[in-house]
Amino acid sequence: MAIHLNTISQTTITRSHYHTHKFFLFCNYILLGAASSCIFLTLSLRLFPSLFGFFLILLHVSTIAGAVSGYAAASSGTNRWYAAHMVATVLTAIFQGSVSVLIFTRTSDFLGNLKSYVREDDGAVILKLAGGLCALIFCLEWVVLTLAFFLKCYAYVGGDVNGNSTAMKMSAKVQQDEDLKDWPWPFQV
Repeated sequence: MAIHLNTISQTTITRSHYHTHKFFLFCNYILLGAASSCIFLTLSLRLFPSLFGFFLILLHVSTIAGAVSGYAAASSGTNRWYAAHMVATVLTAIFQGSVSVLIFTRTSDFLGNLKSYVREDDGAVILKLAGGLCALIFCLEWVVLTLAFFLKCYAYVGGDVNGNSTAMKMSAKVQQDEDLKDWPWPFQV
């Protein structure tokens, strides 16, 4: 007895895949905007950043690179871009969350390490704005990871972007009965 997935119409799967893809791209657009805003907020604290500020800007540049690799993974469908996107997204999400926690818990120390030349009160407000964006980036990175996983599952179940027939059959049956004939007697259950 096999359970077939033919009860779900093909237009529903396609429409669901389409909306997931559009939401994935929308989240990547928001990631690009938030990361570039964090770069400008960091540069507004000090135009030529300290080593600490340079690493903060480098983190946001890697977030932008992860979002761009997400576009490439969504459009090409190859495993190389998908793997690069997953690795970049996980690493930047972990670091963005850590930076956000550091900004909100140790604002004055964080501002001192940036060696800002703005007033401390204004610098704290700018830094907390950047910390809020880092928290938003952290949450969006995990949403993007989940959506990328769903898009990869849709590509695997429904066929990949290039039309190759390596996709899984639309059946939940684990194995055909003919395959059991080659097995030894105790395993033919």
